[in-house]
Amino acid sequence: MLAWFAAAVSLWLGARRYTHAFARGYRWLAGAAALYCAGLITQQVLGSALSPESGLSFADLPPLLAVAAAAVGIVMLTTAERESAGGPPSAARSDGNGSLEGATAPVLPGLADGYVMAVALLVIGWVTLFSGEFHRSGDRPGTFLLALIHPLADLAVLGALLPMVTTAWRRVMLPYLALLAVLVGDAVGVGQRALGGHPGVAAQLLAVVAALLLGAAPWRVAETGWTRRTSGSAAATTIAALTAAVATVVVIANGLAGAPASGAALVVAGGAGVLVLAVRVFMLVSQNGIILGSWRESSRNLRELASRTGDVVLVCDLDGVISYASPAVGDYGYAPGDLAGRRLLDFVHPEDRDAVLTASRLALGGRPAADGAVEQATAADAARPADEAGSPGASGRFPARVRAADGTWRHVESTVLRYQAPGAPRQVLVTARDVSDQVALRQQVTHLTFHDGLTGLPNRVYVEERTRDVLRDASASRRVGVIFLDLDRFTAVNDSAGHGAGDLVLAQAARRLRAAVPVHDTVARWGSDEFAVLVENAGTGPEVSEIAERLVGAIAAEPFRVAGQQIALTASVGVALAGRDPLDPLDPLDPVAPGNPDDPAGLVLRNADVAMSRAKEAGGDRVELYAAHMHADVVRRLEIVTDLQRAIGNGELTLQYQPIVELATSRVIGAEALVRWWRGGEVVAPREFLAAAEESGLIVPLGEWVLRQACAQGAAWRRASWDIGISVNLSARQITAPGFTALVAAVLAETGLPPGALTVEVNERILVEEDGLIADRLADLHRTGVRMAIDDFGTGYASLAHLRQLPLDIIKIDPSFVAGLGHDDTLTLLTRTVVQVGRELGLRVIAEGIEQPRQLSALREMGCDYGQGFLVARPMAAPGVEALIRTSREAADEPNEPARLGM
Repeated sequence: MLAWFAAAVSLWLGARRYTHAFARGYRWLAGAAALYCAGLITQQVLGSALSPESGLSFADLPPLLAVAAAAVGIVMLTTAERESAGGPPSAARSDGNGSLEGATAPVLPGLADGYVMAVALLVIGWVTLFSGEFHRSGDRPGTFLLALIHPLADLAVLGALLPMVTTAWRRVMLPYLALLAVLVGDAVGVGQRALGGHPGVAAQLLAVVAALLLGAAPWRVAETGWTRRTSGSAAATTIAALTAAVATVVVIANGLAGAPASGAALVVAGGAGVLVLAVRVFMLVSQNGIILGSWRESSRNLRELASRTGDVVLVCDLDGVISYASPAVGDYGYAPGDLAGRRLLDFVHPEDRDAVLTASRLALGGRPAADGAVEQATAADAARPADEAGSPGASGRFPARVRAADGTWRHVESTVLRYQAPGAPRQVLVTARDVSDQVALRQQVTHLTFHDGLTGLPNRVYVEERTRDVLRDASASRRVGVIFLDLDRFTAVNDSAGHGAGDLVLAQAARRLRAAVPVHDTVARWGSDEFAVLVENAGTGPEVSEIAERLVGAIAAEPFRVAGQQIALTASVGVALAGRDPLDPLDPLDPVAPGNPDDPAGLVLRNADVAMSRAKEAGGDRVELYAAHMHADVVRRLEIVTDLQRAIGNGELTLQYQPIVELATSRVIGAEALVRWWRGGEVVAPREFLAAAEESGLIVPLGEWVLRQACAQGAAWRRASWDIGISVNLSARQITAPGFTALVAAVLAETGLPPGALTVEVNERILVEEDGLIADRLADLHRTGVRMAIDDFGTGYASLAHLRQLPLDIIKIDPSFVAGLGHDDTLTLLTRTVVQVGRELGLRVIAEGIEQPRQLSALREMGCDYGQGFLVARPMAAPGVEALIRTSREAADEPNEPARLGM
């Protein structure tokens, strides 16, 4: 009695050391000890019978209530850790070692283990204690069963509490052992009662032991050790199987001791079967232990990996509530403990939550619930093969934006995986890797891919893609316009002020163009000094042309200011349209209209470029609207360049020579080499194929071929004792080509033509606009003895001072001046002045384009010594020149016959 009273006081005082369910559990155990004490007091003081017929007394009621109170206390102690952590009973949390484990074992297996242990203990007690007492007492079975009410109640409680004891043994082991001591003491007491006696020393001693064990419970186990849990299922099954094996051995021994031979054999066979079954259970439990050990090791490795990796690792329940967060959340400004109990979707950007829920559904095999949770997988989901979505190991990967502690949004790449510990509820394992830097880099690369770094405008790639999209989506009644703009003479800006200044000019031009174009249209830098404008709703052609005129005006409105300099520029603009004019039902379909089998975007961009080139060829500072013939001209020019390249290589070109004569005597003193080309039996105008050759660069190999052929012919005439000079026209590209002077010297050496017999003619415009390199090259060539002639003099506005600075020998008067002789006083005066200036400078003057006798008379009267033209002689092959030379010499040999020209 004193022991139980002391146990009650010890438990009540010990409960003050704890909070929450721990304290309540120890108070229930204190109540159980008090009830045991009250039962003993009632038994000794009152002794009244509760039911005389049944053999039960009023003193039996407190011990039965004490067993129930002790069971409640043990249950509350088992769940105390979860309740103190504030989590729901079904939640799963990491233990002290970080393993992610379920908190409760399955209920039905635990009850089954408890039932097996209780029945086995009853069998052991019946065989060893109660069977003999029952036979000796002579009581009826019902009466004797009531006498066993205390041990049976103890057995039922011990069996029911077995799974909890094995789950949290360090917390409830002492109370459980106290109940076991009470059970043994009650069993001993039943035996002594059956014999009509009173409880002996053994029963009283066991009661004292039970009281001591129960009283020591709140003081024995340190609080820090209570966070350790073991697997309750395996331990409970082991204890139950061991108890059943002991009961089987007891039954076999009892059967062998008192049963006949036939009965003994049956008992041994049945008992052996039970023993084999128990051994098999031990083997299964052992295998299960190995599996659980591997799982615990995996859990520890998972926690270790989660603590060391830079990726965030989260564990959530199916409602999306976070139960575990790895230390990596510190990179986002959170402490791991701050996230426990919070919903995962609260940290996800609202625009990304649908993607998160979809990925979770794929990973878990469920459906996204209305509140953001992921519903449990249905039976059909559970029946799907393991390789399908929703099976263990199925994962969903998705990008998302999550909120950091400072309120900023981080880009992460996440993976959702279904995670389930043995015997625990289904959970969700989430990993998140911060890819903000990669996303920023991708965005930067994308911006650079579609934008120009200098001006900030969209670039060529963007315009091409945007044009394709617009034309793809455009209806048949919608017209799209493209404007190409090129800055005239921009190369001179780079050459004079430097490329840095040129970049500043481009940036300023971009701002002017952007300001002149409606905001809904695209202005882009196409490349170099070219810009493009995409007008998505062009309307009519004049409307687009009006925008183009505004662009021309924006460039030429005022000079560009760069580094204290003012640079005036103009622009060449080309316009092309795609689609039909919505206001003109008779408007024909554009070549680039939607529905054209070719690429409409490529065609409209090409056409705008062609129109811009035409504007530039026309002198710039103007707008050209694309027309179909422009493209035909470009195609023809391309074909000419291709065929001309082949003609140069195959020797399909020929030379004709236009004689240069002395006007007073008609004597041939030289010939100008002129290249001719018959293409497919048809003559190609020299102006056409020479322009194409100059533009494409073929003028360099073509000029070399002409030079070689002309020098060879001049050398041949000189070997025939004809003192005839040869003239060859040169272009700027030929003169500036590498090794030009050396090439001319080599040709002269190969053909044997004296340098003084070769005259190179250079257009006046080239000499006026030259950048210094041309003058240097011509000076080098002049020093070798080659003579220099300025061609088409009078069209390039060369000053007299400029003429004195150039290494010139000959001036060739432009045909436009000669054409006005005899009827235009101004041109006559200008021609006379040129002749006089040439004489005063010591230069030979040659008049070009003499076609009328009045022109010839005027030139002779002015004192012009030399000339060429159709009146003198048309261009002809070398044999014709030779015949003309002979004729002119024969006429010159007749003393009384005047020289005649143009006959």
